[in-house]
Amino acid sequence: QVHLAESGGGLVQGGGSLRLSCETSSVEYALGWWRQPPGKEREFVAVIDSDGRRTKYADSVKGRFTIGRDNAKNTASLQIDPLKVEDTAVYLCAAAPGWNLPTERWQYTYWGRGTEVTVSS
Repeated sequence: QVHLAESGGGLVQGGGSLRLSCETSSVEYALGWWRQPPGKEREFVAVIDSDGRRTKYADSVKGRFTIGRDNAKNTASLQIDPLKVEDTAVYLCAAAPGWNLPTERWQYTYWGRGTEVTVSS
């Protein structure tokens, strides 16, 4: 069992920046960030492999989002800069045992509860 807890969300003005954090009980697995905008499906955002050497991003966030991890602190992060109104969503951290850079929802076994990000215009 892997426990994940996100933090760092809030109300932010468009054009600003935000750093989300994910505390994990295990650093053995790839960690991904997903988001679920209001009334929409959950979508993949970014993933980082277990040792932090490789990353993959959704095309829609490339150049603005940066995923990272610090295994010594059992944390992963997601930096967003600049923020856009369309980034408004609940952001979730997830762990994917057995996968290197998974981008499909079914590849993730453990999920956090999410942190809400609201971007104002």
